Amino acid sequence: MKAADVMVPNVVTVRPEASVEDVVEILLAHDISAVPVVARSGELMGIISEGDLLRHTETNPERRWRRWRALLTGQPVTAEFMKARPRRAIDVMTRDLITAMPDTSLRELAALLEGNHIRHVPIAKNGKLVGLVSRANLIQAVATERKPVKAAIATSDLMIRQDVLARLGSEPRNQSPQINVIVHDGTVELWGIVHSQAEKNAIEATASATPGVRGVHSNLVIPPAACICEPQPASQKSSPAVSPATALST
Repeated sequence: MKAADVMVPNVVTVRPEASVEDVVEILLAHDISAVPVVARSGELMGIISEGDLLRHTETNPERRWRRWRALLTGQPVTAEFMKARPRRAIDVMTRDLITAMPDTSLRELAALLEGNHIRHVPIAKNGKLVGLVSRANLIQAVATERKPVKAAIATSDLMIRQDVLARLGSEPRNQSPQINVIVHDGTVELWGIVHSQAEKNAIEATASATPGVRGVHSNLVIPPAACICEPQPASQKSSPAVSPATALST
């Protein structure tokens, strides 16, 4: 398997001129820990991780954490902090990027992640971002690839994967852009976080209906916090409220 077989193609990105507040909101809204910075031309310019946001504020770790926590939780932020910290994505992004090509092997990707102590590798072609591979994606690949397949089947698996991703991308009920698809010997493995049981069912049904798919193994997760927000039957409305659970992160 190669990077093209496991990467998330529908990557959430930001423009270099985006505000730091927007970047923080995007990370929280999509349950992700990093976001690539892409120019309007499509050129990959950098990447912003949670660590980048924290490093570019203050040298005092305790005061830096208090102020970022205020921003993340919506608490009032002091004028001193607003003035001291960077204002745009281009000011905080990591410019010295570690990237890979779509045909990079999983072994090489693992070496890049481990050797450079990073959690994400942007996949680029001709300077343009085409996907993103995380440590989690490699674990998903290991869990999926249980036995070797012939080259012809591997090619068919790639075509099925592209078809499933295209169908999910055009499905209006799919509200989770970070859903990943890995295909092995005609079996589709679905990975990611969804917002409701209805969305989970719709994604699984779309994958099952794709030509060439032999079966679907769903690893989609509904965070507990999302589950308790769904309407309850009338007979259960008088039940005590369930304590909110911590949302899962990718």
